[in-house]
Order: sequence, then structure tokens, then C-alpha cells
Amino acid sequence: MEISAGIEPVVPISAIEHYAYCPRQCALIYLEQVFAENVHTVTGRIVHERVHGERDVDDSALDGRTLRGLTLYSDRLGLIGQADLVEMRPEGPYPVEYKSGRVHQVPAAQQLCAQALCLEEMYGQVLAFGAIYLAAAHRRREVEFTASLRLCTLETISAVRTLLQGTCLPGPATNRGLCMRCSLRELCLPQAVREIGRLRSSQLELYRCDDSSAVDGS
Repeated sequence: MEISAGIEPVVPISAIEHYAYCPRQCALIYLEQVFAENVHTVTGRIVHERVHGERDVDDSALDGRTLRGLTLYSDRLGLIGQADLVEMRPEGPYPVEYKSGRVHQVPAAQQLCAQALCLEEMYGQVLAFGAIYLAAAHRRREVEFTASLRLCTLETISAVRTLLQGTCLPGPATNRGLCMRCSLRELCLPQAVREIGRLRSSQLELYRCDDSSAVDGS
């Protein structure tokens, strides 16, 4: 597989979900090469192992062959990754991404959409739908690959590529609830980083006040 000129570094499809969740999380994993487990990541890993091992998986609504652990790529977009499950339906491939929770979020939808973009290039067909299987709820949620979802996914792919070309860590997520669920919280130290940022802002404001006083008194 050759990557088109100007489409490097290659973006792992899994990085898209991490970036959409939190750019700093993505940078810690793919730039700093650090990772830590918590109950959410362990549960997710077990779910994926079951899918690839054909144990306790949802095989409903299958019309043809089922491909597990299929390698995905896009020369045009510079993507590479793996699909949990792809149903080969008469109307075209139908990707299914497995998640351990009960509800799916935008990051998972973007990851699934990136898989669809790869499948479209690989099979020469336009995909309209895929699904996220929620293991805790034992149900699928169908995802439509709308123009807006495709655009958001392409923007995230571009942002991840820019991140991988740099060396700086983004700041922590503004939504502190994301930090509470993140397995990298003890490595990321979001509260400490926020406090440092607050102190620096206070110092800059203090210097601006001093400069203004000096000008007024001259």
C-alpha cells in the first residue's frame, strides 16, 4: 500500500476517536507513547477480543459474509486501521464498531465514519450506514454517514495529522467530566495543568497592569 504524496504521517483510525474525545489524550497516546488501563479500557478490550474471537458477538441482521478484524486503509486520506466487524451486504459493506458502554458518542461515530471512508475506497461503493454495537446494552445503534458527519470526520483526520507532525501537547479538555472517565488522568494531570495556565494568565495580567500604570505616570 502506498500513501499519496502529501498524506503523511499516516493516521491510525483509532486515533480519530481519541482526538474527538480529547486532543490531549490523543497526543499522550500517539506522541508520548503512554497508556494506562481503567475499568472502561479493560472492558472495551475484552469486548474487542470477543468480537475478533467470535465469542458472544451480535450477528443479527446478516445477509452474507462477515469479516472480523479486517484491515482498512485509504491511500487518498492516509488512513490505516482495523474494523471490528464488516457485514458484506448486497448493497455494500456495512461496518460495525463495538463499544463497551450503553450509549455512543460523537467520537465513536467519527471512528466508524473513518472506517466507512476506507471501505468506500477499498470496494468502490458509497456507504450510507454502519452501526455501533453497545455491549452493555446488547443493542445496535445505526449511524448514517451524513455529509455533516463526513465533514467533521475529515476535519478530525486533518487535525490528528497536524498533531502527529508536532511535538506539543494540547491543553486538557474543558469538559472536566471527560477527565474523570479518562484512564490517563493520573499521567495527564489536567488539574495541575489548568492551575499552571491560570497562574500564567494572572502573571500576564499583572504585567499588563504594571505597564499601564507606568505609561499613565509618565
